[in-house]
Amino acid sequence: MRVGSVSYGGGVTQTPPPPPPPPPAQPPTPGRPALELYGLWKSFGQKTAVAGIDLVVPRGSFYGLVGPNGAGKTTTLSMATGLLVPDAGRVLVQGADLWADPQHVKGTLGVLPDGMRLFDRLTGAQLITYAGLLQGLDRDTATARTQDLLAAVDLVADRDTLVVDYSAGMTKKVSLACALVHAPSLLVLDEPFEAVDPVSAANIRDLLASYVASGGTVIISSHVMDLVQRMCSHVAVIAAGRVLSAGTVEQVRAGATLEDRFVELVGGRAVGEGLAWLRTSSD
Repeated sequence: MRVGSVSYGGGVTQTPPPPPPPPPAQPPTPGRPALELYGLWKSFGQKTAVAGIDLVVPRGSFYGLVGPNGAGKTTTLSMATGLLVPDAGRVLVQGADLWADPQHVKGTLGVLPDGMRLFDRLTGAQLITYAGLLQGLDRDTATARTQDLLAAVDLVADRDTLVVDYSAGMTKKVSLACALVHAPSLLVLDEPFEAVDPVSAANIRDLLASYVASGGTVIISSHVMDLVQRMCSHVAVIAAGRVLSAGTVEQVRAGATLEDRFVELVGGRAVGEGLAWLRTSSD
């Protein structure tokens, strides 16, 4: 069911109707897609950030979400993971309605949000362990998994360093470890490779590939088209709060590179003829 409508004629955006009451809570359903978004809509004042997005993420896929700055990627992922309440639409995680039983459904998700503040006066090891305890793990299990994750994200040497003293890349890695500690079935990562060095990025790619191979589902947003093309099995191109194209990477890129296809779909590429003052003279 698609909730909400939009008219682009004359640049006028219609306000979506109020969302219907949520259905009774349902447990995750075997065989259902990992994530289903129907008529997802969000406005901030007069600005519509997400305009009726429909998207289905197959279980066991490595799904890339790409789009220009301001396309609505972060807003979409925030609504899909329960961090932001949509104005209209539904979010189903393995068939379970997110807003009918948010506490239970959120427990099946691992989330690395963009710009989320951490408890940065804890050490890296304390923060991961604390994340596990918040997800209901007993202390022994949380502690053991913390050791494994510190090794996986190459933070063993900095386990006792306060997170406030971490670099941007280290903070990204410890946030990923926190998202993984409770072994979620769906991992949603907003720009997971931003500010991460090439060696750490390679380790993270291997970790995520292993997670998907074991039956998990990963959704990432990224601006790096080559990375998405190499890593992901599926991709959706989003612009102006709408899905322009979605499917397998091969289907979306349609014989071109993903970057070329992205530019074709999104448009807006400028060929500058000015700025003559930037040109240097050999004289």
